Amino acid sequence: MTTTDTNAIVIAPFVPPSAPHGPDAAELHELVALDNAVCLSDSGGDHLRQTAEEMLPGWLDQTDRLRRGFIARRGGRLVGALLMGFAAETGSVAGEFDLLIEPGQWGQGIEDALLDVGEAEARALGRTSLQAWSLHPVAEDAEPYVPRTGWGRATRTDLARFLASRGYELEQVERNSGFDLRNSLEIATAAYARAEAAAGDDYRVVAWTLPTPAELRAGFAAILSRLATDVPSGDLVIDEEAWDEGRVLRREARLAAAGSLVSVAAVEHVPSGALVAYNELLIGEDRSGVTHQYGTLVAKEHRGHRLGMLVKAANLLRWRELAPQSPQVSTFNAEENRPMLDINEAIGFVPLSYAAAWQRALV
Repeated sequence: MTTTDTNAIVIAPFVPPSAPHGPDAAELHELVALDNAVCLSDSGGDHLRQTAEEMLPGWLDQTDRLRRGFIARRGGRLVGALLMGFAAETGSVAGEFDLLIEPGQWGQGIEDALLDVGEAEARALGRTSLQAWSLHPVAEDAEPYVPRTGWGRATRTDLARFLASRGYELEQVERNSGFDLRNSLEIATAAYARAEAAAGDDYRVVAWTLPTPAELRAGFAAILSRLATDVPSGDLVIDEEAWDEGRVLRREARLAAAGSLVSVAAVEHVPSGALVAYNELLIGEDRSGVTHQYGTLVAKEHRGHRLGMLVKAANLLRWRELAPQSPQVSTFNAEENRPMLDINEAIGFVPLSYAAAWQRALV
């Protein structure tokens, strides 16, 4: 792409390095530092921090998800970035982006210049819907943004105001909840026992640490494929993504390259042998850092048996042994997903921040 110069702001594509600490990795580390600074500023906490090792693998392997990035510099200094992701399946129509502006640099044309380039890139890829997420602190706002779902509220941050000014509509708000792993797990232990009894003999828990055992890969791929379609998403345009054993292996290779430790607790439907629920917990190479929950899902046709509580409690109990130094679990759930929030609250999760999903049709 041709470099664009707008009011002394120079925008160029992000070129990922071959390794996180090679001679060509300086820009990657600038980007990670910017991302962490924005997350801290917008969410009010440092629980979403990531490293170059965690960011890079997804850029190097784009078999299953396309990535595009654009870097904004002024006077040679990185002042903003737009990071984009697209489903790779033929016929996909949606794209999403993270817009990162150095704190204190809003209103100087950086955000408009980056989004202009990003929207043009999405159109060039044939996408007709573009989505973005904004982070928000746990705080009151006299005139908050209200999503079209009616559930949750979003404070008027710089990014939220900008997206609204560019024609993006607030579709959904997610709650970012945290669980203090330093506390007793008595509540989780009791919750697991009750959920196991409620589920009955037709369901049993199976758990593993990545890599996924060969005999479970096909079933794991099948339940992962439903995360895009079985969770509440408001009116967001969601592309279905195909999963098979090969995609599971590629994903796990990226996670291994990042130095991540991942635990999966799943539920097998004994009569059919299918995996019908799962929960994933992940921590980076620093095992004393924050743990992230990557997904919890119960297949629609198996809801009502307390399987969500079963997998979440099972994995928390397992995690204490795997990552005893981690102080906290961070997870995101849609505000309208009351069943999952009820589970979180019953176990002891509390709000850390919020995330808002914005969408615009590209014409």
